[in-house]
Amino acid sequence: MGKKASPNSIVIPSSIFQDRELSVLEAMVEYFKEKKGMKYSEIARLINRDDRTVWTVYKRAKKKRDG
Repeated sequence: MGKKASPNSIVIPSSIFQDRELSVLEAMVEYFKEKKGMKYSEIARLINRDDRTVWTVYKRAKKKRDG
């Protein structure tokens, strides 16, 4: 990722929220991690959360997906 992500430059497709299996936060974190290749620390800064919270949310989302 060449440029630093700022809240004004992030586009999130609304389609990621159609899967009701995940919470809104889980869907966003999963999108940023898997589709945008962002680090936990980058996601945390972007959504104003702690790195550990982002890690936990991502792991929860993966657990829901994997069954």
